[in-house]
Amino acid sequence: MAEPGGGGEEEEGGEEAAAPAPKKRRLAAGERYVPPPRKLSTGVSFGAEHFAETSYYFEGGLRKVRPYYFDFRTYCKGRWVGRSLLHVFSTEFRAQPLAYYRAAARAGRLRLNEEPVRDLDIVLKNNDFLRNTVHRHEPPVTAQPIQILVENDEVVVVDKPSSLPVHPCGRFRHNTVIFILGKEHDLKELHTIHRLDRMTSGVLMFAKTAEVSKRIDEQVRERQLEKEYVCRVVGEFPEHEVVCEEPILVVSYKVGVCRVDPKGKFCKTIFQRLSYNGQTSVVKCLPRTGRTHQIRVHLQYLGHPIVNDPIYNMEAWGPDRGKGGKIGKTDEELLKALVEEHRSKQSLDILGISEEDLNSNAENKDCGNSSDCTKSARADSINENSCPAEDGKDPAKDPERNDVTACPLNSDTNLETLEKNNELGSCENQDGQTGEGSSEEKDPLCVECRMRRRDPSPKELVMYLHALRYKGAEFEYCSRMPEWAMEDWEE
Repeated sequence: MAEPGGGGEEEEGGEEAAAPAPKKRRLAAGERYVPPPRKLSTGVSFGAEHFAETSYYFEGGLRKVRPYYFDFRTYCKGRWVGRSLLHVFSTEFRAQPLAYYRAAARAGRLRLNEEPVRDLDIVLKNNDFLRNTVHRHEPPVTAQPIQILVENDEVVVVDKPSSLPVHPCGRFRHNTVIFILGKEHDLKELHTIHRLDRMTSGVLMFAKTAEVSKRIDEQVRERQLEKEYVCRVVGEFPEHEVVCEEPILVVSYKVGVCRVDPKGKFCKTIFQRLSYNGQTSVVKCLPRTGRTHQIRVHLQYLGHPIVNDPIYNMEAWGPDRGKGGKIGKTDEELLKALVEEHRSKQSLDILGISEEDLNSNAENKDCGNSSDCTKSARADSINENSCPAEDGKDPAKDPERNDVTACPLNSDTNLETLEKNNELGSCENQDGQTGEGSSEEKDPLCVECRMRRRDPSPKELVMYLHALRYKGAEFEYCSRMPEWAMEDWEE
C-alpha cells in the first residue's frame, strides 16, 4: 500500500509548547498528494441534517420523494489504483455516458479529496476520496402509513407496509422505514434487529440502544426467536402440515433472485393451511432458518407460489412456474426472461432495479436487490450505492428506458447545450406533467428530470406475504391479520 502521507498538526498552546510535527514524506516532482483516510462513523446515526434533505408528497395512493441533491462518496477501490478516473467511469459506472461525467466535472460536481476534478484523466491513488453530487430521484412506495405497534424505552415495533425497504439501500433513502420514522415520528438512531424483504409487510422490530440490540442479537444467534408469517398462495394447499427443507441458492444479488439447488444453504420452513376459497389458500409459515426469500422460494418449489409474487410467480420460470425446481433454463436465461417480462409490463421498479443497474459492470455484488441490504444502515453515504460506488452503479440516477421518454444525453454537444441554455433548476418539464411533484426544480444535467415514467399502482406495490408475529424469550409482538388473508376475502 502506498503511504497515505502526513498532515498538519494542531498546536496545543504557544510555539514553545508545540510538539514537533512528524515529517511528511517528500513528494517526487509532479507527484500528487493524497491526504490520510478519515475515520468514518460506523454507527446508525441518521439525524436532522439527513432528514432535511428533501420532503414527501402524496399522489395517487403513493408516497413520493421530491428530487434532491445528494453526495455519493467512496474511497478508491484497490482495483482502481493506477487507473484514470475516466477509465473507471467508462468501465464500471456506465449508468451515464462519459459525456455526463465530463459535464459533471465542468459543473464542479465531481471532487477528488474535496478538490474539484478538472481532468478526468487524473490517475487514482490509494486513499483517494471521491465525491459525486447528483440530483437524486427515488421510486415511489405505498402511501399506507407505518403503524407503531409498541414503543417503550427499549424497542420500537411497527407494522411495515409492503414496498418499503427497512433502511437506505440501492435507489431508496427517504422512502425507507428508518427515514419515515425519523422524519414523521421523531424516532432516531434506531438499531435494526431483523429485516423484512421490501415487498413483505408486517411486524418489524428496532432496538433503541446498542445494549438492547446486543441482547436480542444473542437470542437470534441462539435461535430463541420465533417468526410467524401468513401468505396467500395459488391453488389448494394441502390441509396437513407441510415441511420443506430444500436448500436455497442465490442466483443474482443484483436482481434479487434465489432458487432451490443442492449447492445452496440449508433451509427449513413449516407450512400450515388456514383457509381455501376455491382458488387460493391462506397459509401460515414458520421459517426455522432465515435465508433470503426462503418462504417465497419454498412455496414456489411446492407448486403454490404467492399469488402476486413479482419474482417467483412469473411466466419466466416456465409452464410449471418452478414447481419441483423444474425451470428448464440456465441462471442467465432465467434472469433475462424475468427482466424481459417486467420490462414488457413496464414494472422494473417493482423489482427495485433499473436498466442501468442491469447494464453496470461492477465486480462486486450489490445491494440493489428486491430485499433490503443486510448491511447496517449508516448515515455516511459511503455504504450506499454510489457513483463511484461499492457496486458500480449510481442508484440516484438510474433511468428505466422501457417506460420513459427522455432526451438522450449521449454526446458532449447535447450536455454542453443543456449547460449553456439552462441555469440550475430551470429545465422545463418536457412531458407537461402537472401535479404536486411537477413544480419541483429541474436539474440541467439530470436524465430523470427529462423522463416520463409510469407510476406503479398501489395494488402493484402489495405482495401477499405478511410477518404476523415476532416472539422472543421476553416478548411477543403481533399485528392484525391483513385484509387479503381473511377467509371470506375475494380478489
